[in-house]
Amino acid sequence: MREYETARSQAEALLAERKAIAYESIPRLAEIEKSLGMLGVNLAKFALAGDANALKKARELSAHLKEEQQVLLAKNGFSDGLVPFYKCKQCADTGYIHTTSTSSAIMCACLKQRFIDEYYNLSNMKAVLKDENFDTFDIRLFSTQLIESEGLSPRKNMEEICRDTTAFVQNFGKVFVNLLLYGETGLGKTFICHCIAKDLLDNGHTVLYLTAPRLCKFIEDYRFNRESLHEPHEMMEAIDDADLLILDDLGTEISTVITSAALFDIINQRLITRKPTVISTNLSSNGLVSQYSERIVSRFLGNYEMIKFFGDDIRVKKKYTGLRIS
Repeated sequence: MREYETARSQAEALLAERKAIAYESIPRLAEIEKSLGMLGVNLAKFALAGDANALKKARELSAHLKEEQQVLLAKNGFSDGLVPFYKCKQCADTGYIHTTSTSSAIMCACLKQRFIDEYYNLSNMKAVLKDENFDTFDIRLFSTQLIESEGLSPRKNMEEICRDTTAFVQNFGKVFVNLLLYGETGLGKTFICHCIAKDLLDNGHTVLYLTAPRLCKFIEDYRFNRESLHEPHEMMEAIDDADLLILDDLGTEISTVITSAALFDIINQRLITRKPTVISTNLSSNGLVSQYSERIVSRFLGNYEMIKFFGDDIRVKKKYTGLRIS
């Protein structure tokens, strides 16, 4: 918030400098601003008094003065007007948007993304996404040999997965879809999660990436050690409100009654609010049934597009073939 305050102060200081220069070179601007200020007071008086005629004339004069003001500014090189250059026009660098319908303010998307960016920095995700994205994907790592039980080769399957996940990104915000990526370890599920995250972040969406163990640890800390957390409430809000939540490695966490109930609440809340979620797991559908409650599994099976990964362990293949993603 100090950074927001600094940005806002800088924008207002720059505006003051530009105004001083404009008023010095165009004295008429100061006269117009003074007149508009007086008209603003008169407009309120006329409105309260119910003087429709005076109110109409005052509005016409105000419009005329504003038009003259804009002409003078444009003529003298101030075509952008005398307005502050805030980094975020939605919240005017305050971090919050005040609505007329309610007395409360809602957190601006720019501030939500700042929190999420901090979480990414803490987990070093920014560096990972530079190396793991759709542009660096190497289809050569996947075998062309047909797997009869699946009806296609790992490479063909991965081509279809890339098409599906690319479509997910392209249609994000237009079509409500959740993805559950499942299959053995080392088949590219986390890599695809990173690809999705990178593209959506580049398109200005808020994305929160968490591994299941990290999420469960945060849930327990939030429950029992809240005072020691840096931004506990903001993190919980980000989990619910992020445009996309990516939950990686589901099934590797140590599950408790508390974390299981919290996981259901998170999944269910995001379904209710139609906020997409992408989950990856090494568990099969049977494994999900044995590890999670019927309520959670029913949400997965009924509301997620199930995408299966199969083939050889890509990490091992990369190590021994010398192929590298490029």
